[in-house]
Amino acid sequence: MLRILNLEAGYGSLRVLRGISLHVSAGEAVAIIGANGAGKTTLLKTIAGILQPRRGSIHFDKKPIHGAPAERIVGMGCALVPEGRHLFGSLTVKENLMLGAYRRGGKNGNDAADDIESVYRLFPVLKERHRQLAGTLSGGQQQMVAIGRALMSRPRLLMMDEPSLGVAPLVVKDLYQTIGALKRQGLTLLLIEQNARAALAIADRGYVLETGLIVLEGTSAELCGNRDVQRAYLGKEYQRIDE
Repeated sequence: MLRILNLEAGYGSLRVLRGISLHVSAGEAVAIIGANGAGKTTLLKTIAGILQPRRGSIHFDKKPIHGAPAERIVGMGCALVPEGRHLFGSLTVKENLMLGAYRRGGKNGNDAADDIESVYRLFPVLKERHRQLAGTLSGGQQQMVAIGRALMSRPRLLMMDEPSLGVAPLVVKDLYQTIGALKRQGLTLLLIEQNARAALAIADRGYVLETGLIVLEGTSAELCGNRDVQRAYLGKEYQRIDE
């Protein structure tokens, strides 16, 4: 579904990504782990069309999207849940969710109403708070809105940038259970995380990104069994969330 070859990207004179190549197959959950500054967010921004690549190619469903505007990429079925959520704090929960359906003709269609009910089934607390201003929600609830907003675009590939950032540990567990449910429904996932244990517990495969380079790749089991990955990212023994 997604294939990246020799991708380079950065900001001004700073080169962040230095020849990234990876792929994500339909129905897979793929994790990209790495420390702060490794280039994880830059990678997702470049795939999503927010940042233009300097070199290399990005293909989604065998169609080139490198250089395409972000709205076109969303329309093709590739949605991003950004780091920091970036909600409209002065709008209600429901209004923020409905913004995710803008590529499908606005907020008046019956299909959008059906989709928002699907989001409420995933996150029942959002239905209870649908009239509440998004800026007054807790960090975990805001992350639920951000994921729900992306789902409103009916993506075939959902990219998530640090979904556990700024979220209480108990809520992180609930979020990852929901992400696991999306995976079981067949949604393709690309997950960026510093919380490597949570990400690899749900992913089929993973890549380790360091200073703009992929230094290791393999199945989740292979990465979790790698001593360098254990020392740098995992710590204590992990348990898969979706088992």
